[in-house]
Amino acid sequence: MALENLISISFTEEELTTLDGHLDGIKQILTGKTINLTADQRRQYGRIANQNKLVVDKSKNYMEQHPDWMPRFLDKEEFDKDYLARIQVESRAQMLENLSQQLIDTKTLLDHDNYNNALSFYRMVRYLAGENEPGAKTVYNDMKVLFNKTTTTTSSTEE
Repeated sequence: MALENLISISFTEEELTTLDGHLDGIKQILTGKTINLTADQRRQYGRIANQNKLVVDKSKNYMEQHPDWMPRFLDKEEFDKDYLARIQVESRAQMLENLSQQLIDTKTLLDHDNYNNALSFYRMVRYLAGENEPGAKTVYNDMKVLFNKTTTTTSSTEE
């Protein structure tokens, strides 16, 4: 009985070249405009939740209606620039996250198919090695270490 193949796709060299070109284009546009935070910085700054987005949106609306209420130390022009950029970045980040998840999900199915086929091959090699097929024992011995279920754990106690 044949194994179920969950996915079957292929890319032409032209498609991959085009895709890589688009990704390079995105990378070039974002260079110098985006930031890579450390894990600590991500924890420090966090993300604003929907409730806090409402605070920002409502504040912006009221700033527009009541410019005389703006604190003198607040740079409204910079606030507006950051506000617009956040909207622009957020929609594109969501699109890229969706595409990234599609690629990850596709890779998951490809990995599943590859691994199950590799297991079938290994089982056949194990069978052939048992039947003394020339060369099969060498391949089996090379592969069987990948399936070694005994693991050595070292624990030490310090006092």
